[in-house]
Parts: sequence; structure tokens; C-alpha cells
Amino acid sequence: MDAIINYFTSIPSSHRAAILVGGLVFFWMIESIIPLFKMHYSKWKHAGTNIFFTVTTIVINFAFAILILKTSDWAVANRVGLLQIVEMPLWMMMMVGLLGLDLIGAYFIHWMQHKVKWMWQFHLVHHSDNHVDTTTANRHHPGESVFRAVFTTLAVLVMGSPMWLVMMYQSISVVLSQFNHANISLPVWLDKIVSFLIVSPNMHKVHHHEARPLTDTNYGNIFAIWDRIFGTFAEVKDTKELVYGLDTHPDLQANSKLNSLLKMPFQPYRPPTK
Repeated sequence: MDAIINYFTSIPSSHRAAILVGGLVFFWMIESIIPLFKMHYSKWKHAGTNIFFTVTTIVINFAFAILILKTSDWAVANRVGLLQIVEMPLWMMMMVGLLGLDLIGAYFIHWMQHKVKWMWQFHLVHHSDNHVDTTTANRHHPGESVFRAVFTTLAVLVMGSPMWLVMMYQSISVVLSQFNHANISLPVWLDKIVSFLIVSPNMHKVHHHEARPLTDTNYGNIFAIWDRIFGTFAEVKDTKELVYGLDTHPDLQANSKLNSLLKMPFQPYRPPTK
């Protein structure tokens, strides 16, 4: 346990980059072996658009890194937050911390983006992807990346998370997000078992269906427990019947162009259909 803490306390930037790039490359290869959909699109062109947003997300996260670090150090030094107030074994602290960071910094902000109109306008960029694959994981408009960074900071404060735990959470989050967005087909029985613990590919693909009510379900990032607790879990019999994208934004060309995607949050609001 000490070795894990020491590693994430001083994890090199090169290792974090390797986790991000390594995950993309690994799931990219798996997609070609066991695809859920045999999509007819330019995979490299599609990846180029999504990797642009991956880069902007990295830049924004880097800009918030100092704030998150200062927040963590202050919370630990002043005994602020759940993990600092309640005494618990180190292994329990790790699990409770990961769950709390996931709830506040991922599930809750994701749910809000579906409920608050102006937030939804930014989240459209993520949902407008008509060809969901592992590169979709970080397809977030810079405005949305700011929302998520703010809520990550809030989560660190509420939980009183030490920085090693934040780094651990972010590392796990990157890989599992790439996993559950990946265009892969797991055996149904295996996917179902996985979805009781973490968000599985089939579980998250439901969230990327083009219309309500399925769009407003399965908000989880790492842990599948939150959707079951808050009644937002949904499943379908056959994920191959899902249609990706948004029925309010049917223009496939606009959904793949950077200039259109960057302007998307500032277009007239179109309420999701039911």
C-alpha cells in the first residue's frame, strides 16, 4: 500500500501521458478485433477531431492542476473533508475516496449537464459523435472541461482527498473511460457482470443513444453503483440496435467538423426529444 501511495504522490508526467496514450492505442487495437459495430467511417479522420478535444482537455486540466493541488494540501493540513474527519484504515480511505471523487467530480456534474440547459449546450459536443469509439472518451468542448475541472476541485475539498488519491483516481478514470467508450463487443454475460462494479461498454453505449429517455441514463464514469442508487440505470436487450449521436443534431458533417463543434454550444437551444 505504501508503494502505491508513494508512486501516485510523485507520478511522473511521462507516466500519466503513457497511461493516456497507452490506453487509446490498446483499445484502438481491440476495437479492430472484436468491434460492436463495423462502422463505415474514416477512423483516422474521426480520431483527429476527437484527439483535438483530448488536447484541449489536457491543457485545461493542467491549468487547474495548481488549484487542485492547493485545495488538496489545504484540506489535508486543516483536516477538512470526509477523509480527514473520519478515521478509517488506509485501504478504506482509498475506496471511500475513489467513490466520493467519482460521485461528485464525475457522476454529479454529468447529471447536471443533462439537466441545466446552458451546460447541456456544451455537453452536446460529446453526444454529437455519431461513431462512438475509444477516442470519444475525451471529446469534450473546452467549456465542459472547465465544468469538470471545477467539480473535481470541489470533490477534492468535500472529500479532503490527499493528492496521491487524486492522481490515482484520474489515472483510473482515463483508462476506464476509454474502455467503456470503446467500440468493442464483450460477451453479454461478461459485460453484465462487469457492469455491477464498473461502467461497462454496453452500459455506457446506452447513454450515447440518440434520443431520450436512454440519453438521460447511465451517467457513471468509473463506478456503476451510482446509477443504480439514484435510479438512472438502464439497459437494452441488444446494443447493436442503438443509434449514436443526437436526433436534434442530424447533420453528420457538422458533427465531425471542428469549427462547427466549437460553435455548437452557442447555437440556439434545441430541447432533446422524448
